Amino acid sequence: MRKFNSILVANRGEIAVRVMKTAGSLGYRTIAVYSEADAGALHVRTADEAVLIGPAPVQQSYLDGTKILAAAKEAGAEAIHPGYGFLSENAEFARACEDAGIVFIGPTAEAIDLMGNKAAAKRRMIAAEVPCVPGYEDADQSDDVLTEAAKDIGFPIMVKAAAGGGGRGMRLVHKEAQLSAALNSARSEALNAFGSDELILERAIVEPRHVEVQVFADTHGNVIHLGERDCSVQRRHQKVVEEAPCPVMTPELREKMGMAAVEAARSINYRGAGTVEFLLDASGDFYFLEMNTRLQVEHPVTELVTGLDLVSLQIQVAEGMPLGLDQSDIVLAGHAIEVRLYAEDTTQDFLPCTGRIEAWEPAAGDGIRFDSGIDAGQEISPFYDPMIAKVIAYGESREAARHRLIEALKGTVIFGLTTNRGFLIDILAEEKFAKGDATTAFIGELFDAARLAAKSPDTAEMAMAAVLLYQVERDQAKATAVFTSDQLMDWSSGGALLTRYMFASGNAENDVTVSPLRGGSYEVMVDATTLKVEVMGRSENRAQLTVDGKRKRLHYNTPSAGVVELTDDGRTLRFVNSLAFPKSAAVAAGSGHVTAPMHGTLLEVFVKAGDTVKVGTRLAVLEAMKMQHDILAEVAGVVEEVVASAANQVSVGDLLFEIETAEAAE
Repeated sequence: MRKFNSILVANRGEIAVRVMKTAGSLGYRTIAVYSEADAGALHVRTADEAVLIGPAPVQQSYLDGTKILAAAKEAGAEAIHPGYGFLSENAEFARACEDAGIVFIGPTAEAIDLMGNKAAAKRRMIAAEVPCVPGYEDADQSDDVLTEAAKDIGFPIMVKAAAGGGGRGMRLVHKEAQLSAALNSARSEALNAFGSDELILERAIVEPRHVEVQVFADTHGNVIHLGERDCSVQRRHQKVVEEAPCPVMTPELREKMGMAAVEAARSINYRGAGTVEFLLDASGDFYFLEMNTRLQVEHPVTELVTGLDLVSLQIQVAEGMPLGLDQSDIVLAGHAIEVRLYAEDTTQDFLPCTGRIEAWEPAAGDGIRFDSGIDAGQEISPFYDPMIAKVIAYGESREAARHRLIEALKGTVIFGLTTNRGFLIDILAEEKFAKGDATTAFIGELFDAARLAAKSPDTAEMAMAAVLLYQVERDQAKATAVFTSDQLMDWSSGGALLTRYMFASGNAENDVTVSPLRGGSYEVMVDATTLKVEVMGRSENRAQLTVDGKRKRLHYNTPSAGVVELTDDGRTLRFVNSLAFPKSAAVAAGSGHVTAPMHGTLLEVFVKAGDTVKVGTRLAVLEAMKMQHDILAEVAGVVEEVVASAANQVSVGDLLFEIETAEAAE
């Protein structure tokens, strides 16, 4: 046994906070590491001690194992918990911890090495008689060999990076003509993300479920599974919704899949927490996909249906103690669903968003759990994953958990940046999801660009926004007019004051006027429509109103003069009074200025000065927040100037290209 009293968490954000909560409750001293960008972060304030490890970029901080080990020695840490991501599946780091006499709370370096390479992992699983998807996982990586292998497998096929995960370096190829381009782009993304461009090929399983099994093993030969999670709702191979148990699971299938996962772990002499992922087809056949040698993002749903603390079990195993559990001890009760709340703009192809969280009040209630590493006032920076929180709901039934999760998302106050909350609510409310019929094709089939496009506010929403903005401006005026009574604030010698707003909606603008009535009510005219609005109650971020007699409860925020945001039924709308912010002539006329949408690194630039471009022409590729984003031309014309260059860091708003539009040339 290797008893220890202090644990350094080599991570940040919600997983660091979550590990520290369990470790602290068990009496361990907790140590945080942080970058310069995270100096005021919640995980730093949660720990008993914190050590600065470097600048914001991950390569100089959270991915620098030497710095983290130095921090551990400085703080006297006896063990390191890696969380997920960053160094959690880095075999060299696990090995370095052991060499330094520090317990790595995770599997052996050998197990990480083996399962970290999809090709090697698949070969080992085939040897262990774990069902695997037919494919190619050999060393010869030439295009000719891969092309012939693809023909033998049969299209459609999946091209996958052998190293890494998270959907990066993965391409679906429907026909041979698409293969060459897919191989090139997958290699480029894989090399940049994982330092290896090795690929494997697999037969594409059409519309499968993505089902994973949580396994646990100790150093005494005990290996068990804790049931399964369904992670089928994905976008670009990245999980969006996870739940336990799988809606279509039967006791017989659970037994077969669970035992396959246990055998997979046993075949590599595994220890600690791990997840064996499978694809489940419509006939009930399942195939090994990969093994994640760490704690999963979605582990809370397993905790809620088993009643176990997985971090506590990790620490227990790391100290050399037996699990103290047999397979017969694992009983699944109720249902849990988790969604990942991200700072991203779903109307702009899920573009990650940065900014300051101006208000954050997670909903509370029976069966609701929030795992987050943020609080009000914190910045979502361009340097890290833009996940704000994991929102989890538990219920005695799947339907109860689903309803609770929808209401928790609607009831959460969050302002300051764009999130995917509305998208998550739409997923949970979709009939196909409610029936438990979602496969990995779910989002692609039901959420096209038209459905994801920004929705224009209705007249009631514009009326409420105008009244709330009016009241905030009235309060501000009252604070400076100390000798003016409340009764006189809304009136002049000519009668009730009339206040006008101009709210932009798409390419149109809506003329809104607010006229106070007696008794705290307002007459609001939205273009030619007249509505009566009454404010029943208003606090800092919450308001109750009636619009033509219909009661509404909503959240609102006024971040600056002339701007109001409101969340109505989980949908956040932003209203800007253009009378306070008139458009510049350049903006009104359209512009060929192409700027960086976020901080990141330019990987490639595809155009040069003098090139003719059309709307949608690919100008460059920007890597930010672990993803690659295409920079597209929004106007047609001739490239006048190329400011951007490959391999350079850019900041949001930096000028990249100047395009002379056809209109400007006339």
